[in-house]
Amino acid sequence: MDIAALSIALNQGKVQQQAGISVMKMAMGIAADQGSSIATMANDTSKAMEASALPYLGANIDILA
Repeated sequence: MDIAALSIALNQGKVQQQAGISVMKMAMGIAADQGSSIATMANDTSKAMEASALPYLGANIDILA
């Protein structure tokens, strides 16, 4: 194999590796966004469930005690 062909093959390998890393970074960013969205949704849902399960909490204040 001559030097030119070897150089082309190595450069193509580098480009493929860089493209793979770029796609992986994009996927990780999307996964992080989805994870934070799911955590926020779960937190909001749990607060709504607590309020619906015990609607009388916080309605009265005992100032005579």
